[in-house]
Amino acid sequence: FDSWAGLALSRYDYDRYVKPYNSKLIQMVQGRAKVPVIYFSTGTATYLDSIAEMGSDVVGVDWRIGLGEARERVGWNRPVMGNLDPVALLAPWRELRFRIDQVLAEAGEQPGHIFNLGHGIFKNTPVDNVRRAVEYVQAQTVRSREVA
Repeated sequence: FDSWAGLALSRYDYDRYVKPYNSKLIQMVQGRAKVPVIYFSTGTATYLDSIAEMGSDVVGVDWRIGLGEARERVGWNRPVMGNLDPVALLAPWRELRFRIDQVLAEAGEQPGHIFNLGHGIFKNTPVDNVRRAVEYVQAQTVRSREVA
């Protein structure tokens, strides 16, 4: 989880100073872990292709890029995670549901999407909004699988 990657570093600096070490870390964890390795960073839409080269099993994306474009940059064979704007959880239900539907529509029927926020949750986020969002996403994705 790299909150500052794209906010503090250019692609050049990321590739030179961060990527080699993150790549090694990912490889070390993959060698020991029995779970998928997810690499998430914010503000890195313009260099998701470079991030994908590090070899994580899943690439997390923030809300600043559409899922279709993210998948073009990451590769269609790698799962992506994201990308609901965390601010949406502060909105009234009608707006929150609209934003969730946008993410689900963009994810489409293509396998390999993990619905999640495009970054961390705000401490003042209403718990009821989170619960309702989770229940809604689960209901929509189950319904989508039943129709298919």
